[in-house]
Amino acid sequence: MNFLKKMLGAKDKTVITDNNSFWNWFLLHEKSFYETVKSRHNIESNFLNKIMAQLQQLNQQYYCAAGMCDENTAELIITPEGDVKTFVFVEELVAAAPAITGWKFTALKPTVGLDQMSIRMDGYEFDQHKIHFFSNVQEDYPDEIDITLVHPDYKEADEQIFANGALIYLDNALGELNAVTLIDNIEITGACPPDKELIPMEKLEAFLQWREKEFVEKYKGKRYNTENDEYAVIEGQDSKGLPLLAVVNNRLLHWDAKASHPWMMVIEITYKADSSGMPDDDTYSLMTGFEEELIALLPDSAGYLNLGRQTYNGTRKIYYSCHEFRHVSKTTAALLHKYRSELSISYNIYKDKYWKTMNRFTQ
Repeated sequence: MNFLKKMLGAKDKTVITDNNSFWNWFLLHEKSFYETVKSRHNIESNFLNKIMAQLQQLNQQYYCAAGMCDENTAELIITPEGDVKTFVFVEELVAAAPAITGWKFTALKPTVGLDQMSIRMDGYEFDQHKIHFFSNVQEDYPDEIDITLVHPDYKEADEQIFANGALIYLDNALGELNAVTLIDNIEITGACPPDKELIPMEKLEAFLQWREKEFVEKYKGKRYNTENDEYAVIEGQDSKGLPLLAVVNNRLLHWDAKASHPWMMVIEITYKADSSGMPDDDTYSLMTGFEEELIALLPDSAGYLNLGRQTYNGTRKIYYSCHEFRHVSKTTAALLHKYRSELSISYNIYKDKYWKTMNRFTQ
């Protein structure tokens, strides 16, 4: 599975509009693709680049890897490279794949195993024999799964190499989904402090599963009703005198069960601003309508909490904390599509158990 490529290639003019049209196109070429993957001959130009050109018509965040599972089965892995908001769309694309003899289709990079995965980057080895770890527990954030990897060859001058190598190792050893959902923070260093217990890498998976089980049991079923909440209006200005206006759910931001909604969604709307950086009346009305529709589609009772919004210098940001990331991503993407001709909107989803994104509104 070493053929991950983030590049467009090929000159096929086929227009791919949905998951079915992608698989219909794939069926037309699957025999030649199979022979290319099996022979490993010109796999980049004859397979990966062609697949990428079609996949990225569906979503610019789609990438792929390919290889042989066994002597007779070729595997195509479709991955969003850790982009959480795109996980659900990759999963749906693979779920729509036809059954084709000799092919296996996989959504997200699968679990290879901590004992099976080994990579070499810029002369450094990354495997379970080289790397150990220890756990960090912060008093203010007890539910965060925070680990530090220890590599005996670590050099501060090559910090980025070690960070990239360790993340690639974990991403493939644990699997893309596990690496993103089970770990909140990762650091890498060269030695274990005397007050920490150095743990063999082979025990990492069991450790993560244990911590996740504790977390799920602690917060299972936690929901919040915002009906009677208080909202605070925050006003400020930058060094140039441009105003910043924020409206936040002040009561919710002090809730003691934040970690029950560990996924943060930030929606960004860019608009043509006036001299003060604020939107005109029509744009303001459109943005309000968008937010009201989103609130109706993502109710607090179902685990989606509107934390507030900020408007400043041609940009409005809307903040949501969510109990999951799949449904919220699909719902938001569909609403963005509805408003695509009227507003310029993008969104991102990431893990933030303690809503640190919102700290500047509570300090």
